[in-house]
Amino acid sequence: MSAAVGLRDDFTAPDLRRLAAKAKDADQVRRLLALAAVYDGMDREMAARIWRHGSADTAGLGASLQ
Repeated sequence: MSAAVGLRDDFTAPDLRRLAAKAKDADQVRRLLALAAVYDGMDREMAARIWRHGSADTAGLGASLQ
């Protein structure tokens, strides 16, 4: 199994959600929301589903954007 990549400490989950709310590229939004979910403690495998599948898996995260 490969080693986990560490998260940066100069961003927080709310920071990433704010960036996602301003982004115009759907792929970038999915990546930012997936990273925000990991910062919040979500399992990385579940966050990867957000990254890959987009809106179907991020429906519950929409309220977190505000």
